[in-house]
Amino acid sequence: MGETGKRRYDSLRRVAQARETRAEIARAARRLFVAHGWAATTVRAVAEEAKVSVPTVYAAYGDKAGLVRAVADAADISADPVATLAVLEDASAGPARQLAAMAAYDRRLFERSGDVIALVREAGRTEPALAAAYEAGRRGGDDTRAQVFSSWPDGTLRSGLDVRSAVDVYAALCNIDVYTTLTVERAWRPDRVERWWGEVLARELLAG
Repeated sequence: MGETGKRRYDSLRRVAQARETRAEIARAARRLFVAHGWAATTVRAVAEEAKVSVPTVYAAYGDKAGLVRAVADAADISADPVATLAVLEDASAGPARQLAAMAAYDRRLFERSGDVIALVREAGRTEPALAAAYEAGRRGGDDTRAQVFSSWPDGTLRSGLDVRSAVDVYAALCNIDVYTTLTVERAWRPDRVERWWGEVLARELLAG
């Protein structure tokens, strides 16, 4: 292998190692934040958990708030937004199927990363940057639903219901607190919650 090829592979290897290091730091942060809470978790503790140096953590994420934002971003990816987007962009998918796809995304998000959502919300009580990130995530979800509902033909929404009110109804039904109540307190399986959400959303939001 020539010197140029060797340098190229060395560079790719360094990039891959850096990504894995960032991922391991995020995983370590998630474990500690969930186990001990935001306030009790230090950057040094995350570094020790991830088996890296403290400067490496700062270089990867900036500060403790950056760590939580990274964990939150990973939570969104874990819920497979691409699969949901495919349904939302499918011209043949009717409103009921789109609602079911959005409910399925929320089920995946809460099932796989509900602890992270609770973490960010808790940390946001004392950390303005995280409070802003939590609210931005909520607004982003609302904006997506408003776009979907606005794309439907006139008469699709139940009589007397406008797009803004439909978004509010969705938010009241599909949220981490309802999911936790049903799965933890009422022992529902996650797939049962998803089916129920799809049925109730169609009944509450769609005409006919």
